[in-house]
Amino acid sequence: MKIYQVGGSIRDELLGCKPSDKDWVVVGSSPEEMIEKGFQPVGKDFPVFLHPDTKEEYALARTERKHGKGYKGFKVYADKNVTLEDDLKRRDLTINSIAKTENGEYIDPFNGLEDLKLKRFRHTSDAFEEDPLRAFRLARFYSYKHLSDFELDSKTRMLIEKIVANKEIHALSKERIWMETYKALNSDLPSNFFKKIIEYKIMKPFFENLVKTDIKNYNDPILNWLELSFQNNFNISEKINVPSVYIEYEVILKKLMLIISEPKEMVINLISVNVHRNLDKIEKILTLDFFNKDKKYLNEIIRKVSSADFSFLNSVPKDKIDKEKINYLKNILQER
Repeated sequence: MKIYQVGGSIRDELLGCKPSDKDWVVVGSSPEEMIEKGFQPVGKDFPVFLHPDTKEEYALARTERKHGKGYKGFKVYADKNVTLEDDLKRRDLTINSIAKTENGEYIDPFNGLEDLKLKRFRHTSDAFEEDPLRAFRLARFYSYKHLSDFELDSKTRMLIEKIVANKEIHALSKERIWMETYKALNSDLPSNFFKKIIEYKIMKPFFENLVKTDIKNYNDPILNWLELSFQNNFNISEKINVPSVYIEYEVILKKLMLIISEPKEMVINLISVNVHRNLDKIEKILTLDFFNKDKKYLNEIIRKVSSADFSFLNSVPKDKIDKEKINYLKNILQER
């Protein structure tokens, strides 16, 4: 049984960046032996275990064979006879196919170290095209500052073109696409991810309405998503599995915009946005740059409504509550 550090953590260390976590591959072991040593099994599709102390992921060396479409269309084979090189060969890019021994020695059968020096993204093997999710993963790498200036190998670009041509992207799940999107939204340069989606022509079916990609990084995935969604006329959420909280923010954003564009309906829109319940969300949304022109005005409106006392409505007949609430808000706001 031998253990090696593998994957993106080695890549990031060599580029002078502290990795968020480390991945490990175990060669010459079995699920039974891992459990016996105190590792906790967590993998459903292949044998992955959590270290009993560090909780880092340890995966048995494995190979994959394509048998269907999409991200899940693989049959995984994990056995004591699977070598480290077998495991590294199934990975996406050469810079992610480097291993490190417990003594700090690098094992680099696919010249990933050279590609790191050249700042080049190059596929480890032609099996790259078998997993359509890798096209999105590659696009996401450009959203990290330390990888944003890498060049794409011409042959790897051809494999992306094959992925597009065979339409296997359509077999990917919305959940997997959102996972890559979320990671990009949480990165240094989120706009790069969406620019590469257009450049690689991998918009369909999930981002077919994506047109504008120049978004500021607010260091908040929700705000980054809101700006992107706003720039694209709120037409990109329905195609991927956007979490409900993001949709809630989008709905509030639309109503705040209506308060500005339709002042005659301001009170109705204020009631529908439910200022008291959504005050935290509203305050967060108003930090978006495109509200700068109207930020002072909106903040004053929200302040007045949030501090209003609606307790008098408790003594108002139900059929008159809406009317009284509207009149009360009109008096408070003194509509312009």
